[in-house]
Amino acid sequence: MDAAIADPFADIVALAQAAFEDVEFSVDDTPGRALLRLEARYSPYRVSVTELVSAEGRQYRYYVLRGDWIEAGFDNSPDPRAIRLKYGGIGQAHAGEPVPHLHRKNKAELILTDEITFVAFVNWLKTNL
Repeated sequence: MDAAIADPFADIVALAQAAFEDVEFSVDDTPGRALLRLEARYSPYRVSVTELVSAEGRQYRYYVLRGDWIEAGFDNSPDPRAIRLKYGGIGQAHAGEPVPHLHRKNKAELILTDEITFVAFVNWLKTNL
């Protein structure tokens, strides 16, 4: 394994290389944060992964696409739809708050989830697609 891979991402890259085909990734590491971008192929699907680790916490986006169609997308972005679903509204207290959720049916369906890891994403993918 390339020694340049940032420690927080070495396990993710290794698992991706074992689970998927045509894995390509880049790591952008600065003193304040580390960012992984990974693309791969899983049968007819394209897998797109973004993971950011910083002092503010961890942000992730794990997406599975068939062409431009989003089959499934796990992320913990401060999505207004997810915030409304979780709290009934956004309001000042929850504006910009990260909320773990799953997009299905090309983002037409949104489901609240617990925060997941890349390992859990790969397991979900193998079980559900």
